[in-house]
Amino acid sequence: MKSSMKKLAVMTFTCAALLGTIPAAEAAYSLSEEVKAPTPALLQATQIGVRTHETATLQQLPNKDAILIMSFGTTFKDTREKTIDATVNTIQAKHPDTKVMVAFTSHIIIDRIKANEGIEYPTPEQALEQLKKEGYTRVALTSLDIIPGMEYAYKEAVYNLHKNDFKKMTIGTPLMYWQGQEGQDDDITATMQALSTQFPKMGKKDGVLIMAHGTPHPANAYYAVMQDRLNELGYDNVFIYSVEGWPHLETVIPQLKAKKIKNLTIMPLMMVAGDHANNDMAGSEEDSHKSILEKEGFKVTPYIHGLGENPAIQKLFVDKAEQSWEALQNSK
Repeated sequence: MKSSMKKLAVMTFTCAALLGTIPAAEAAYSLSEEVKAPTPALLQATQIGVRTHETATLQQLPNKDAILIMSFGTTFKDTREKTIDATVNTIQAKHPDTKVMVAFTSHIIIDRIKANEGIEYPTPEQALEQLKKEGYTRVALTSLDIIPGMEYAYKEAVYNLHKNDFKKMTIGTPLMYWQGQEGQDDDITATMQALSTQFPKMGKKDGVLIMAHGTPHPANAYYAVMQDRLNELGYDNVFIYSVEGWPHLETVIPQLKAKKIKNLTIMPLMMVAGDHANNDMAGSEEDSHKSILEKEGFKVTPYIHGLGENPAIQKLFVDKAEQSWEALQNSK
């Protein structure tokens, strides 16, 4: 046992010596100077956090900067205006002389908005193609994602596939990324504190259920960290569950009953209050979360507002965009 622990300690020390930490705003690791010829795979593996790429063959081009904000999107116009548009407008106001574009990643949503409203949102790939045609040479990408799950992985792929088309490109992190690792921020605690500003006043028999989206991506584990941070903050009657991941609604119902909670406020942990919030969570159908909870004996009050409507949360999204912008402006 001692031999195994010693071997683990040596391995841990070796990895730390190889990868050493650097400031949070840029990335989590940089290679040791002792690594003389790092492979492309090793270099890419260390690129986490806010990432920056400069294309050597395009450095002679003049700087012409743009910001691209990427979101899944929503067909619910009212919530889109209050959340996505409001956040975009705040970012634009901080950069009045900079081109700010918005792209949606859901092709279905793009098609439906075009058909129903006559508005055509580009995909991230189309937006970058347009920026390149218009002569923009440096682009700061920012995401309106909640966690680094499947949707954020799509945006990372866009960055990796198109970074060589521009003189310089950066990509920021989603709302919750860092978990308070050494030298890093605790995005989870900051977000839970911001989210708590919309909690109702609670007595012993009152509780809050927070509906997350859920993901097949390993980042689904972030929800367990969120629950831990809520508990640390003293919100023992607040529980997180998900529509398409874990924990399920059925996972938390026994916990609610064990605490003898009778009155519930349910709210979405999503940028917008779209289909999931209005139908899955608060719909009148018998299989909606509200209906299921009522059958279990709870009095349920839906809070149908996207995170983008919360000023404290919106500020965190804007801060994330600023990190990507600052990385774009920084010179090595």
